[in-house]
Amino acid sequence: MEMPLPEHMFDGMKDLRSTALRKRVSVNFAEVKQAGNISCPLLVILLVIAFCICFTVEASHCATNGFPLVRNISELPQDNYGRPGLSHTTVVGSLLHGTKEIEVWLQTFAPGSGTPIHRHSCEEVFVVLKGSGTLYLSTNSHPKHPGDAQEFPIFANSTFHIPVNDAHQVRNTNKHEDLQVLVIISRPPAKVFIYDDWFMPHTAARLKFPYYWDEECYQKPQVKDEL
Repeated sequence: MEMPLPEHMFDGMKDLRSTALRKRVSVNFAEVKQAGNISCPLLVILLVIAFCICFTVEASHCATNGFPLVRNISELPQDNYGRPGLSHTTVVGSLLHGTKEIEVWLQTFAPGSGTPIHRHSCEEVFVVLKGSGTLYLSTNSHPKHPGDAQEFPIFANSTFHIPVNDAHQVRNTNKHEDLQVLVIISRPPAKVFIYDDWFMPHTAARLKFPYYWDEECYQKPQVKDEL
């Protein structure tokens, strides 16, 4: 027996497709809809598959368990998150792996690119793996805005740390080579305040939370276990 597929059923199936699912699944619901008629058993199968794929994709990307203990960094997801010249990989993170005290990133900046001017209420440690560039750092001493930043050359095998709430920026000022850094932050996920320039008032800084690479997996405030 065949019966027309109700219009609202297609809409419900479309609603299942999250941002992550749209990136990974190529099911064309419009083509199925255009067919107009579908048998009941096939309809049931399609619905079951849609639900299974939806929950499997979300769990595999954002779950805090089920990941192998030893992972190949080159096989981890990379993205620029809308920032030209950036390649970001979360090596281990609070939302992906359930860490409570630290998070580790691998970031590569193409020549001329870098981070925005920003600060955060956590400590941050950089290890420069390759390339060279410049660290711009303003100590948290001016009450109204970051103020003039000091410039520090950074290079392969160098390391530096950013104190809590000190405004800073890292840029690849080398015109011929990528800058690659390993970044460790405390108290993830990070709450980041972004500045347009070094004299923008602290009160005007824009809070970005969750941060770009946390947006897909962040759902609710994480309860911090102090024990």
